[in-house]
Amino acid sequence: MAHGEDRDQTGDRATAHRSPSWSTVPTSRAPDQPAAGADDGVTPVAVAADELVEIAARILVTAGSPEPAARAVAVSLVESDLVGHDSHGVRRLVPYVDAVRGGMIDPSADPVVRRRHRATAVVDGRRGFGQLAARLAVTEARDLAREYGVGVVTIGNCNHIGRLGEYVQTLAETDAVGLAFCNIDPTVAPYGGRERRLGTNPLAWSAPRADGRPPVVVDFATSAIAEGKLALSLARQERVGTGLLVDAEGRDSTDPADFYTGGALLPFGQHKGYGLSVMIEIVGGLLSGAGVSSLPGYDNTNGTVLIAIDIETFVPVSGFRSRSEEFCRLLGDTAPAVDTDPGPDGVLVPGEKEARTRAARISEGITLAPSTWRELAELPGGPELPGVPVPVPHPRNRADGAAPSPEENPDDTGGPRAPA
Repeated sequence: MAHGEDRDQTGDRATAHRSPSWSTVPTSRAPDQPAAGADDGVTPVAVAADELVEIAARILVTAGSPEPAARAVAVSLVESDLVGHDSHGVRRLVPYVDAVRGGMIDPSADPVVRRRHRATAVVDGRRGFGQLAARLAVTEARDLAREYGVGVVTIGNCNHIGRLGEYVQTLAETDAVGLAFCNIDPTVAPYGGRERRLGTNPLAWSAPRADGRPPVVVDFATSAIAEGKLALSLARQERVGTGLLVDAEGRDSTDPADFYTGGALLPFGQHKGYGLSVMIEIVGGLLSGAGVSSLPGYDNTNGTVLIAIDIETFVPVSGFRSRSEEFCRLLGDTAPAVDTDPGPDGVLVPGEKEARTRAARISEGITLAPSTWRELAELPGGPELPGVPVPVPHPRNRADGAAPSPEENPDDTGGPRAPA
């Protein structure tokens, strides 16, 4: 192919991800809040990951998605539930179906590669599900990195792509370093302000370890809290910590409802998170063609940049993995602080908590809140209340006890698989 040649290449060639990020389908409308006693008679039910994939895929097929695409999106959502990031799990099906009905998502669209030039490529999501565009971008970035040492792919014209950590981890599992970031519609105030000018604008990194350990994966929003986690707190009728959001008057608030009545999220780390978010807005939004989210012309999509760095191009993979593992073990052996208790597991490497949560939920099933089951049951193709049967009963379930953390890192211990 000539340098700079335009082409259309569908997502059918996308690499099969080992695993069965974040975000444009609007999540900043207040989720339905159950009235007192609304969950009475609806018992939380643990369900196997594979069964939950079937439920999610059926809902998406009913909404108009072809079965292979529906299953790929379903697998991605369930993987988020498995690793403890319930805010990015199957509860997202509600806004997804809303977006299909509203014409924001074309459920039948396949992503295409519009342009490839040297070590770069441009993926067009064609207003379809963002997970499909992201999977194609992963394949493109890895192929480019094998040829050039690095591959840089932008993703535009797509909807919510899910957890960025899922995609950079896939790269790390192929002996690459993965980096991704994206912008989203504005919900965050700049440091010192109270008006929404920035998205939650997440970024993710991943690098491989040795000895069969899952990769190091860091995935976090540049806001002090992800909007999806705020929505989850509101649905659970829980307050959040201080320093995470302000109300419409610019006062610090712990009430998630204040965000949905004119408030704004705050950047993490004050000026540090603010600075990262600004760069993601400019680089991710403009290079992808999505635009800056708070300026006219923004197309209300995830403007994403995905980068793969081929390790062998720079150093032997075996040596990289060995030293990476040595460093991770050193971190894990760190003596605990007195005033910041790391918990019974001690100091964890980014992603280890997700790996442990995933192993537990593979074994015990995924327990969703009654309000989530009710919302899924109300969707065409959804399960019947009070829930679905537990495939295998278990005496213990950590699904609601494992608090979400910023890192993403599913462990390869089973669970739903993505289609080839």
